Amino acid sequence: MALKITDECINCDVCEPECPNQAIHFGERIFEITSSQCTECVGHFDAPQCVEVCPVACIIIDPECRETPEQLTLKYQQLTQTPNDSLKLTKNC
Repeated sequence: MALKITDECINCDVCEPECPNQAIHFGERIFEITSSQCTECVGHFDAPQCVEVCPVACIIIDPECRETPEQLTLKYQQLTQTPNDSLKLTKNC
């Protein structure tokens, strides 16, 4: 499950530097999350850091990009180039 920033975003910029995967960037109007880079902080932290710091609670699970914890772990491993052949990615968002 990648995360998504909703239209309630106030562009405060506190989420972007907190993302260990550099998945957050400023879009056309508001900040956006690149789902292929978002692991919900799996492998880095116990909870998504952007959600923790967002003052308006506008970061939600993207309903169009549901991933299992195993898929998020595999994505983390791919992003950090840590091989693990025992996990299979079944859906790419």
